[in-house]
Amino acid sequence: MSNITSIVIFLPLVGAILTLLTRGNAIKWTALAVTSVTFLVSLGILAGFDPSVSTATAPQMADMLDGWFGDRLDIKYYVGIDGLNILLILLTTLLGPIVVLSSWNYIGKNHKAYYTLLLILQTGVTGVFASYDIFLFYIFFELTLIPMYFIIGIWGGEDRVYAAVKFVLYTLVGSLLMLVALLALGYAAGDAVNGGVFTTDWFKLVSYNMPLETQGWMFLLFALAFAIKVPLFPLHTWLPDAHVQAPTGGSVILAGVLLKMGTYGLLKFCLPFFPDAAKEYAMMFAILAVIGIVYGALVSRAQTDAKKLVAYSSVSHLGFVVLGIFAFTTEALQGAVIQMINHGISTGALFLIVGMLYERRHTREMSDYGGLAKSVPVLTFFMIFTVLASAGLPGLNGFVGEFMILMGSFKSTVIGSPLLIAFATTGVILAAVYLLWMVYRMFWGPLTSEENTSMADLNFRELALLAPLAILMVWMGFGPKPFLELSEPATANLLQVIEDKQAYDPAEVPRLVYDGTRYVPAAPDQPLALR
Repeated sequence: MSNITSIVIFLPLVGAILTLLTRGNAIKWTALAVTSVTFLVSLGILAGFDPSVSTATAPQMADMLDGWFGDRLDIKYYVGIDGLNILLILLTTLLGPIVVLSSWNYIGKNHKAYYTLLLILQTGVTGVFASYDIFLFYIFFELTLIPMYFIIGIWGGEDRVYAAVKFVLYTLVGSLLMLVALLALGYAAGDAVNGGVFTTDWFKLVSYNMPLETQGWMFLLFALAFAIKVPLFPLHTWLPDAHVQAPTGGSVILAGVLLKMGTYGLLKFCLPFFPDAAKEYAMMFAILAVIGIVYGALVSRAQTDAKKLVAYSSVSHLGFVVLGIFAFTTEALQGAVIQMINHGISTGALFLIVGMLYERRHTREMSDYGGLAKSVPVLTFFMIFTVLASAGLPGLNGFVGEFMILMGSFKSTVIGSPLLIAFATTGVILAAVYLLWMVYRMFWGPLTSEENTSMADLNFRELALLAPLAILMVWMGFGPKPFLELSEPATANLLQVIEDKQAYDPAEVPRLVYDGTRYVPAAPDQPLALR
């Protein structure tokens, strides 16, 4: 299909316009139809993607629209698919109809505005993952703030305004600092590799061998923006508030894909643009990641609110992803990519289940539940199944990512601290502790309330929400090879780029060219890469 990447990005935006033109129940059905069609179209991306075809010089299924600013600025619409973003885009489109269905009865007011904002948000997130121009990436990155702010601020809990403002302020501060570094990088790279024309083209920026004295501060500004978005300890404090106050659909999309914008940014931009600085600060980020793993787990164990427990678990689980990114090994990087998907599936399912319980009892306090296994056995099955997947039980999806991250980090020469990895491993044990404790308090023991005895089990709509996620948990646990094969060449190429750029002194070799295998110094008489 021609322009399939752009269609997947902008089809939800078209749906948002259609939603504005509809009334009554047609609003929900329009949103469901658009997100479902978007997912089906995105399967064409999977069918057309060939992992064996190199994306070192151009993405697959690319769309480009040049000349936005004439010849003065090399900023363009440039999107495409590679092994690092394909699974994240598919996860985004899969969660689209799931989030719409989860909101079917939960949202009681302003349906038109809510579903319009959800569709705009999906366009923003998909655009972030598909962008190959970092200015375009920045536009989509900022676009996601607006609908998420209103989703939390209008349809959230009692402290929704506080949570929404905190979410925006944290993210906005980080992204504005990234904008400063982006502008500096664009001008410096333009002078070195683009004939003096400011450029934000990802491939041209990768071919720029940045001076070591400027890599450090540029890396930190980019990394700070992405670390806030992850969120990495100690920049995580906005997340529990946002999750607890957000409606169920908002929590699912926040945990499922919005947080991955941070880890994806670290992987896609920080490592290849600033390889020397990334390795220099790798140990610091690894330590913060391990602190986040243990801290998030311990704080989760101390919660009485089930939704807040799941929120803090994200701090712990995404600490594993950051650890894998800064290990600089093939196994750890692949583990980080697959763990982003695993977390979106498992934690998204946990938020859905907690939301289903809240719809029935209008409370998230675990002490208000008890003995639910007797009254809602099907819901109990899905809860236990999802908890085991999130805790990393072998045979389910969570185990694959965490095992590859820990294995790759243990053999890393950049981190080089088996003791640190041993501490990270305790996060797997602690995850089982707080998750199983939550299940025990809510689903076992005596029935603590008359309302629990008469609680309705899952209906067909709720089964339709959880079933595809449960299938993926098993599939990715027992047969992860098809998923790993999608990202393996891209992660290997990323490590090769980092190695190539570190092999040459930037003062002597500011420009690199790809010779079909690796990046090598440009010949002295080789013309600059022009638009």
